[in-house]
Amino acid sequence: MLRYALRRTGAAIGVLATVTVLVFVLFELLDSDAAVVILSRQGAGDPSPEHLATLRAELGLDRPAPVRFAEWLAGFLHGDLGQSLISGRPVADVLFDRVANSAALGLLTLLVLIPLALGLGLAAGTRPGSRTDRIVSAAALTMEAIPSFVHGVLLVVVLALSLRLFPAVSLVPTGTSAWERPEVLVLPVACLVLGLSPHPARMVRAQTTEVMTSEYIRTVRLNGVGGMRLVLRHVAPNAVSASIHPLAGSAVGLVGGIAVVETLFSYPGVSQELLIAISARDYPFVQSAAVLLAAFGIGVYLLADLLALLVSPRARALVGEGRW
Repeated sequence: MLRYALRRTGAAIGVLATVTVLVFVLFELLDSDAAVVILSRQGAGDPSPEHLATLRAELGLDRPAPVRFAEWLAGFLHGDLGQSLISGRPVADVLFDRVANSAALGLLTLLVLIPLALGLGLAAGTRPGSRTDRIVSAAALTMEAIPSFVHGVLLVVVLALSLRLFPAVSLVPTGTSAWERPEVLVLPVACLVLGLSPHPARMVRAQTTEVMTSEYIRTVRLNGVGGMRLVLRHVAPNAVSASIHPLAGSAVGLVGGIAVVETLFSYPGVSQELLIAISARDYPFVQSAAVLLAAFGIGVYLLADLLALLVSPRARALVGEGRW
């Protein structure tokens, strides 16, 4: 088991290293840099080569790309994310405020999404073909077919503009926490839950249906076990253990979903700041933020692998046999 965990951890580190290099290379292929953006914002029009050369030297952009990448990587490994080329502030300071806002949004979403997906999936899967199963399955398919931004627009139109229950724009004043204005989190969280919960709910439903028809459950029923005791003690643990990876996929999907939601609701999170940094060609910020987001996704899948191994006897048996 330890060898499996070490092997998966090593693979995760390798994937993260590959992502780090790819992000830098792709960013270098863009047709301009921060010096051009800064001079354009200052109204310099078409900047002269002398002005560009001077500003690039000030920003350190005149050095070879491998040197800049090596310096950034050395600093990143020591906890120094570098300086923003546009604002001149440490990247870590900018990210800290934004990460706190995005983390609040993601945490609330997961607290709603995971119990909801598990509850709906188990309710539908334990009674396949019933009215509950048909309603849950139809609703999940419908929600999954609608893009997240459409969910957001509908929520704004109905709950914000028509009923005036929540603010249409999720503004958080600088220097304050999103927790101080919980009402601004309601619509973004609802939008994320509507977009991300259908897939894991369907996967839990499918796994639950499979478990319900297994020999193991038939044997348990012959021993007189039924009702909620059957579901909670025998069906749910087996169905949930097989649904860990779909749930992990939804957690990772928060990265993309939050990007859409933060833009739609003008919520001051990492994704909104990242889009601004990309347009400004602020490579230290983009590189650091992209690597941290990738590390989050890779970490979630690694945790899901290890958790599945912990709760699933079948998975442990396959690992012991060297087949997984």
